[in-house]
Amino acid sequence: MLQVSDAEAIIFNLVQPLDQKWDREVVTLLTAIDRILAIPVTSELDFPHWDNSAMDGYAVRYDDVKGANKEQPTALEIAFEIPAGVKPLRPLKSGQAARIFTGAVMPEGADTVVMQEQTQIEGDRVLILEAPKNQEFVRHRASFYQAGEQLLPPGITINPAEIAVLAAAQCREVTVYRRPRVAILSTGNELVAPDELLHMGQIVDSNQYALAALVAQIGSEPVPMGIVRDRPEYVKKAISQAISIADVVLSSGGVSVGDYDYIDKNLEQLGATIHIRAVGIKPGKPLTVATFPKPKTKQRVLYFGLPGNPVSALVTFWRFVQPALRKLSGLTHNWQPKFVLARSCNDLTSDGKRESYMWGQLHLVNGKYEFLLAKGNSSSGNLINLAQTNGLAVLPIGQTHVSAGEQVQVLQIN
Repeated sequence: MLQVSDAEAIIFNLVQPLDQKWDREVVTLLTAIDRILAIPVTSELDFPHWDNSAMDGYAVRYDDVKGANKEQPTALEIAFEIPAGVKPLRPLKSGQAARIFTGAVMPEGADTVVMQEQTQIEGDRVLILEAPKNQEFVRHRASFYQAGEQLLPPGITINPAEIAVLAAAQCREVTVYRRPRVAILSTGNELVAPDELLHMGQIVDSNQYALAALVAQIGSEPVPMGIVRDRPEYVKKAISQAISIADVVLSSGGVSVGDYDYIDKNLEQLGATIHIRAVGIKPGKPLTVATFPKPKTKQRVLYFGLPGNPVSALVTFWRFVQPALRKLSGLTHNWQPKFVLARSCNDLTSDGKRESYMWGQLHLVNGKYEFLLAKGNSSSGNLINLAQTNGLAVLPIGQTHVSAGEQVQVLQIN
């Protein structure tokens, strides 16, 4: 049985990110949100596109106004007006000022903007009541970004801010990584779908839906494959179909040591290399990780045999599968699990034999994290109080107690 850190290292080393050349597609800007950028983006435009005003006021020559003050204001002729979006009519001469608005193009000859609050109008003249700084309130062409340089790097998530940048750069289409395909299947004779009649001894297959939602939430494409009955030939056929269509396969159930646990045997028969069979984590000890070669490529299909217990399945997904999928998707940074230090609001206990994960809610209070253990029975069989979970408090091997008010490491899961 591997320790959690060893299992993590094995899994992350097995993950081969999508190929930058072959595993990409072009999408429209309006559909690019939350996608992973596959190639660098450059622009032929400078930002700003031209020298422009950062303030409503008057465009002037600094040498004309550098000595202005309230006692001896400088009077300038108002030569013309420049609204935003309008090309200046002509160059600005010495002794002149141009009425200018925020974002408007600076006229040739002007190098400084005087904000209107520091001026006074007298007929066709403007009085400058306070000397500005040289080039004050002028946004110079290419001071934000110079045409031809890298605007956005590959391997980042396209969020609304990046959408705005791409739109401003007139990128109507974007090259992104394709979404990793994740096949999901549940094994067990006792399972029924949510729309089926529940008989004595049966349970609803919640794992299929939870795992599909988790996969979609992090930007991958879930491929639900339904329930597979506990017969070796059925399990083998389902796994064979799954590895033929997906980058990653998630199965739940069938990875323990019971008479009806066929996953590992079928993986071996299908030619898989099994890297992990069990991990010292609670909940989630029975975890299988295997790989299959992809025909005609250098990539591999990554297989996760998760526990059938719904809580265990979700905990092992959050701890191992979620970061693996994020790395696979093409992210170059911030795909790793994120842990924060939080003050526990409850006493936390463990037997200390395995690295223990306890679910609950993580809150930021006055700039510091607090962890509130989920109410009710915290047994791994209690799926109900997993609702609203956004953090997993971690007690390492050998630690059996954290008192309320003490610090604890918490895995952020959303």
